[in-house]
Amino acid sequence: MRISIPVELAFLLMAMSGFSQTIHGGGNITLPEPPAADPKPVTDDYFGTKIVDNYRWLEDAKSPDTRAFIDAENAYTNDYLQQAHIRSQIADDLEPLIDITLTSAPMERGGNYFFYRRLAGEGQFSVYMRHGWTGKDERLIDPAVLSRDPNTSVYINDVSRDGLLVAYSVKEGGADETAIHFFNVTTRKTLDDTLPSARYFSITFAPDKASVFYARNTKQGTLLYQHVLGTRNSRDTLIFGNEFRGELLGPNDLFSASITDDYRYMVIQINRGVPAKRVDIVFRDLKKPNSAFDILVWGIESRFSVNFADGAWYVKTDYKSPMGRILKADPGVMPEAWQTIVPEGKNVIGDWNIVGGKVFVNRLVDVKTETEVYSLEGKPIGHIEYSGIGSASRLTGRTTDRYGFYRFESYIVPPTLYRYDTETGQSEVFFQPKIPFDSTQYDLKQVFYTSKDGTRIPMYIAGKKGLKQDGTERLLMTGYGGFEVNIMPEFNPEYAWWLENGGWFAVPNLRGGNEYGEQWHEAGMFEKKQNVFDDWFAAAQYLIDNKYTSPTHFAIRGVSNGGLLMGASFTQHPELFGAVWCGYPLLDMLRYQKFEVGYYWTTEYGSAENEKQFPYLLKYSPYQNVTVRSDYPAVMFFTGDSDTRVDPLHARKMTALLQASSKSGRPVLLHYSVSGGHSAGVSVDQQIQDTTDELTFLWTETGQTRARK
Repeated sequence: MRISIPVELAFLLMAMSGFSQTIHGGGNITLPEPPAADPKPVTDDYFGTKIVDNYRWLEDAKSPDTRAFIDAENAYTNDYLQQAHIRSQIADDLEPLIDITLTSAPMERGGNYFFYRRLAGEGQFSVYMRHGWTGKDERLIDPAVLSRDPNTSVYINDVSRDGLLVAYSVKEGGADETAIHFFNVTTRKTLDDTLPSARYFSITFAPDKASVFYARNTKQGTLLYQHVLGTRNSRDTLIFGNEFRGELLGPNDLFSASITDDYRYMVIQINRGVPAKRVDIVFRDLKKPNSAFDILVWGIESRFSVNFADGAWYVKTDYKSPMGRILKADPGVMPEAWQTIVPEGKNVIGDWNIVGGKVFVNRLVDVKTETEVYSLEGKPIGHIEYSGIGSASRLTGRTTDRYGFYRFESYIVPPTLYRYDTETGQSEVFFQPKIPFDSTQYDLKQVFYTSKDGTRIPMYIAGKKGLKQDGTERLLMTGYGGFEVNIMPEFNPEYAWWLENGGWFAVPNLRGGNEYGEQWHEAGMFEKKQNVFDDWFAAAQYLIDNKYTSPTHFAIRGVSNGGLLMGASFTQHPELFGAVWCGYPLLDMLRYQKFEVGYYWTTEYGSAENEKQFPYLLKYSPYQNVTVRSDYPAVMFFTGDSDTRVDPLHARKMTALLQASSKSGRPVLLHYSVSGGHSAGVSVDQQIQDTTDELTFLWTETGQTRARK
């Protein structure tokens, strides 16, 4: 056990008195022992099982001891990074991959087109508008004008029916909370109205643009208000929340409001948990503003999403169809009586939309997008052609728009934005970023391997053409496995850098996602979560057995639920990996539900407060499964104060515990940002810096630094 000293003195005393152990990183990096953290045991009793937590004190982010711990750990990590000679090269290489001009798909309102654009050399996206399709692009809202903080970002929430008012949010760093503002397109000025910083699930203009509806979430639940522009927020009217027809709505009942494209109905979709195990949908006729909400679907333990087109309701659901189907809904009867428009097939329905009076359905065929087109009566009338292996976004647009937009990309093909004509079925390039990455130099393939229980799992593998497969090359693998999230082949500058520098890259599609429907998801949740980890370990073993890499050269990364995957990796099979980057992670699965919005996720993981769920959570929870051992890989934990989704306490506590327990002599580092968080929003410079630090660590710890390419 390490000597216990006040944490604020630890780093200074280490510098003065010498060290009992030298930490050996890759690339001839040497470090002293990590900053000492005082163990202060706290014992909890879970149904007769006593659990000791030595670092409970690090849960308090504002305490002087915790801040001193963060400062000491950041200094320790900076010492490591300063010794890594490849760091400046990586930063130089990443800049042309990240600092480029990018444009989003536009949305049309009142003949005006609204979109985001970030020019090369700028830190954030601005809001732009174009008068008519061939008009001149005009910048409306520039975050650099709003704030001197480069990590301030702006987002369009909604645009009024006539295209003359824009509701936009302002976010600081990577936090989930935003403040809402309103911009007058005619005067080019922001109105005095402001909705204070909070977690908003929707902001929607009323048809007359004189007011907005906003859904705001707190720990007490979600509430929908109406705000009349030009009036005080204290006069906002509660529209929906607390209860509906005698059923109480709790903190896990999360809902948003939208207005149908004909501006006739307000629709509220209530998600029961994250991911929702049950979705309810109610609506109100806005021509009868004081009328009660009617039910489209209520009380069925299945998921539903809705669209309204040509005077009818269309619903996608997994009700009695785990691969999904689309129905024409009748509010007066149960779903069994609804007309099938798109039947369930062998491939799961992912995204869908109605644009130009046609139904566009993205099916996942072994984690590749195939888009089918149907009439509103359910007649198959075509498909969208894609080139090669990759993924396409859903077709965006309104039910009455002639043109929609979609994006296509893969791990080795940068994204291209297309404009699609729903009348002719033709696609044309709308925007293609100039990214210095030559796709023709790389191969992307998909393999299938067998998990521990015999389940067949798909995995993408990419690398330079002719790259050696003898176990000596570095390999980076990432994964997620949860919350119905499909991990699709999408381009990422970080992965592009890894490939350009001669490393292999791999992504297994673990259970817990929705790549093969709800059964695939359910096979990786609650007491079956270990299936996700077993799928991951089987992928690693496949790559090692087939000599794509070896444990010494094996790097892995994951974020959020993927950070939990990283924690399971180094606690269950540390011998498989050389370096682990663990971003914004969930790690203490006995207490996660007590902090930030962790209670949302009890519908995915369960809760240790439940006597039946506690045993399996304890069995895999990374924080409770760290032991003193000599084969832990190098680990970097990555988090920041602005993460208001997964509390940074997970990374703080695990850093202290793993540093005290690892006897491998490999570095255990905490990279802690004051501006970084779970959500997007940091500046381009911050993105480059953070990605540089991550890649510096992973590349250095999985082999000797290569000469500059």
